[in-house]
Amino acid sequence: MFRAARAVFGVAFLLATIWASLALFYRLPESPPIRAVAAGVLALVGVAAAISMIWKPRLVVILPFVLCFAGIAVWWNSIKPPVTANWAGDVARQVTGSVEGNMLTLTNVRNFAWKTDGGFVEKWESPTYDLSKLRSLDLFMSYWAGPEMAHMILSFGFDDGQYLAWSIEVRRTAGGKFSPIGDLFKSNPLVIIAATESDVIRVRSNIRGEDVQLFRMRVPPANAARLLLQYVSDANTLAEHPRFYNSLTTNCTTTAAKMMRAVGATFPFDWRLIVNGYLPEFAYDRKALDMNLPFEELKAAAHIAARAKGSGASEDFSKAIREGVPSPLD
Repeated sequence: MFRAARAVFGVAFLLATIWASLALFYRLPESPPIRAVAAGVLALVGVAAAISMIWKPRLVVILPFVLCFAGIAVWWNSIKPPVTANWAGDVARQVTGSVEGNMLTLTNVRNFAWKTDGGFVEKWESPTYDLSKLRSLDLFMSYWAGPEMAHMILSFGFDDGQYLAWSIEVRRTAGGKFSPIGDLFKSNPLVIIAATESDVIRVRSNIRGEDVQLFRMRVPPANAARLLLQYVSDANTLAEHPRFYNSLTTNCTTTAAKMMRAVGATFPFDWRLIVNGYLPEFAYDRKALDMNLPFEELKAAAHIAARAKGSGASEDFSKAIREGVPSPLD
């Protein structure tokens, strides 16, 4: 029994070593060589402590690691997301909103005109939406790294032809990049973007060349309205209390799943919420898509890149990309 307990503690030491070493490597406010040396030294101390714990516990080996880890934990908890910085232009503003009766008014809705070289003409708007005219909810999946990983966007459709898309993103600084590993370690804050589809969808399909797929969802308008208001509430909270983006616990898919649970949908934990390229299959299994067709047919019809490129910057972009995509509302 004692040997088994030592083994468990040894494994715990190894996991703590991995986390603490990566935390130093990504977040220690020093030059890259110094960060690498600090992470390497801690890794050696941690491995020695784990081996000692498993084979022959010695306080003189274990205590230095425990003290180092405690110090790192205190330092880690002191790191707060920045409120201001030289943000990249497309994530420079955080959307906020207010509701009066059925009317939702948003500030800082993005409606950029994107150029083929990745540049853009900046345009932020403050539109108003009538929640009583909300009719649909659509799921966009933008595949950027093979079939396993995608960026998820939810878009709310109104019966006057307006579509309002929401995207949970990394708030990068100018020149900064997204790093799935680095963003596990408080590298960048979180930002919630509300945008027109001709901006946030078109930049992925037409400019970045990602495989964008559209799935129209089986969600009653009342539930979609509650989900939209949850987005607005979360955006307002984030504007007042910044948070860090996390590739596993706070990202585009896990945040949306949390919101869906908040409006009454049954979305238990599923591995496809992490390996999110398979989220459409998960949604189909939960009967959240059009159930009149097999999933393979929905998947085949979901690819919108060709229609998006054909539409270009047209005002009919949202209509064009939905042509031929099955909808449970039809």
